Amino acid sequence: MKRGARLALLTLSVVCAASLAQSAQAEELTGTLKKIHDDGVVTLGVREASIPFSYFDGTQTVGYSQSIALQIVDEIRKTLGMPQLKVHEVTVTSSNRTPMLLNNQIDLECGSTTHTTERENVVAFSNSFFQYAVRMISRKSSGISDFQDLAGKTVVTTAGTSDERLLRRLNADKHLNMRITSARDHQEAFTALKDERAVAFVMDEPIVYGFKSTDTRPDDYVVNGTPLGYEVYACMFRKGDEPFRNLVNGVITHSQTSGDAERMYRQWFTQPIPPRGINLNFPLSEQNRALFSHPNDHALD
Repeated sequence: MKRGARLALLTLSVVCAASLAQSAQAEELTGTLKKIHDDGVVTLGVREASIPFSYFDGTQTVGYSQSIALQIVDEIRKTLGMPQLKVHEVTVTSSNRTPMLLNNQIDLECGSTTHTTERENVVAFSNSFFQYAVRMISRKSSGISDFQDLAGKTVVTTAGTSDERLLRRLNADKHLNMRITSARDHQEAFTALKDERAVAFVMDEPIVYGFKSTDTRPDDYVVNGTPLGYEVYACMFRKGDEPFRNLVNGVITHSQTSGDAERMYRQWFTQPIPPRGINLNFPLSEQNRALFSHPNDHALD
């Protein structure tokens, strides 16, 4: 056999072997990884205004948890052997993110979703990537300093959040007679505060710090209140999918134990962020430092 013919035969053998390997791999895939492989696209649920976690900066979706999501996408590409795997983003809200996941409209959501034991009944969560307190933001001129000062007043929170549940429980337990308004999303809630349709916006501490820092008049607002509780954010995906869970948790664990998560934290919480170059000045807490040292997927409620 001539050299050219042998080379052609060898090339054909390599191509066939690679094709057979990919076919075998595709047959072994299950759950979300199989869906992504077959669709040729991974669909991410993203937020519009969860600063600095997942938000639109005028050009693209950016943020701390968006960076985690894109690291997971890179690992999916490697695992599937699909370097050109496309990414499709779908904007979600606190109210529709779970139905969209369950209806296969998104494959993964890494935004500002709280891992709660109640939600474990319908969805699965990754290792936690952020621990925080639930507090409130109000106008400095209002004189409000703690939750008892909200008695009889109109207070806004975001619909479909664990914060809404905590606020309503406080209202009932302490007989505060607050008029609680549930906004569609975080931006709508903060706008209600700005327009003085509510005296306070109760939400995750880093979220309200984000709105305060990026507002045109940040000194008009104060973040305060004895924490209603402590919770954790995690990525959300469909239940009963161990291969996908292992991939996602592997990425988060490596990021946290390698020091990469702390680097990303500094980038988004202690340095100027797009689009206006505002610095949130929100240093890494001891609770988050401990989380990075010991990655886990435990809810705190």
